[in-house]
Amino acid sequence: MISFRRRLTLVHQAVIVVVLTVTALAAYWTLSREVHAQLDAALLALAETEAAALPEQGGQAVTVHEAVAAGAPPSFERLDRLLQIVGADGEVLARSRNLGAARLPLSPDLSRRLAAGEVVFETLHSFGSEPTRLVSLPVQGHGNVRAVQVAGSLDDVDRVVETASVLFGVMGATLLLAVGAAGFLLTRGAFNAIGDVVEQAHRIGDASLGRRLPHPGTDDEIGRLVQTLNEMLDRLEHGFDAQKRFTADASHELRSPLSRLRTELELALRRPREPAAYVEAMRSCVEEVERLTLLVEELLTLARLDAGQERGPTETASLKALIEEAMARQESAAQERGVRMALAPSAMRHELMVARGPASLVLANLLDNAVKFSPHGGRVTVQLAAEGAEARVSVGDEGPGIQKQDLPYVFERFYRGAAARAGAVPGIGLGLALSHAIVKAHGGRIEASSPVGGGALFTVSLPFADAAVTARP
Repeated sequence: MISFRRRLTLVHQAVIVVVLTVTALAAYWTLSREVHAQLDAALLALAETEAAALPEQGGQAVTVHEAVAAGAPPSFERLDRLLQIVGADGEVLARSRNLGAARLPLSPDLSRRLAAGEVVFETLHSFGSEPTRLVSLPVQGHGNVRAVQVAGSLDDVDRVVETASVLFGVMGATLLLAVGAAGFLLTRGAFNAIGDVVEQAHRIGDASLGRRLPHPGTDDEIGRLVQTLNEMLDRLEHGFDAQKRFTADASHELRSPLSRLRTELELALRRPREPAAYVEAMRSCVEEVERLTLLVEELLTLARLDAGQERGPTETASLKALIEEAMARQESAAQERGVRMALAPSAMRHELMVARGPASLVLANLLDNAVKFSPHGGRVTVQLAAEGAEARVSVGDEGPGIQKQDLPYVFERFYRGAAARAGAVPGIGLGLALSHAIVKAHGGRIEASSPVGGGALFTVSLPFADAAVTARP
């Protein structure tokens, strides 16, 4: 198969050949037409001069600028024009000396055209020793004279055209070679640069994603290509690192409950026990299975969100109603911990175009986090407001808050802040990551902050139903 470089070179050469050929033919045709037109104009001017010099009266002798030497052959040695005056009956009334005994042709068709008053140009290929151009000018009002004929040699014209064709050929061949060589060198330079980029890219594998392609230092197409590839490598490296961390964390989170589950079962089977002990062991196993089920479901949801398959059917819903439903589901857990939940008054009447299930899951995760991290007797406040074309939901608690060094990572998967790691707060570190992915998939955003007064504040912004946008996955 012909390489792209060779195909490009062949196409380049073919285009040059076509352009040069068309240009040369056009120039040849234009030059040939111009020099022939100049000869015709000169012959016609001489014929009109001779016609003007003819006697007005029919009885006067008709002559040309010189006498005719009887018996002399046609010649172009001294004069480059042959001149002949023809009478009404086709007889030659006068002719130039260099025409000799010969006469310029006067066919019946030419006689008819002259009688009709037409100026006739002809090319004579078999008259004399050279190709000849003949003009026949009809004459009226000069007695018996019908026409003045003037002929000139085409030898000079043909020589000019022939010389021009040779010159065009040489120039075309030279231009073809020069432009072709320049195109080849430029193409080779460009493809060599691309080849270097390809070779360097081949050396970058899974284990060396930290390497980058050397930038040529120019802002041309090659430089932009290298920059784009390096930016793509940055994204790939970040994605691979995130995938590795995700796999490692998921393996760890799955291994721990599985190990505990196996230990519980082994202890239960090691020796006979009372029925109550078996029931307690089964309850502990059920708790571990529920934790595993929740972890697997959240991992599957994140995977579907990453693949753009978890948007779900959207519908127009009242955000206030969704918040109240989420708070009602968290009420028992809040009462158990002695935490009060309150929804600040809001006059917002707009509705959202969202998937009800994912939106409820986001609110449930935020409320669950706020309740878990709030101290006994603490308060969780939910605020709803409209800002421009967006609805903003803020969930604040009175817990230990988020440390400054933890803020950039709170939405990463399996990440747990210092407060979560130090305390006995249950969780696997997927709730906020899942909420962030859901909100982003529905065209919104979620932000975390730690107010000066203490506690943590999470703010969700979602577009209204009349201004909803679809975020790219």
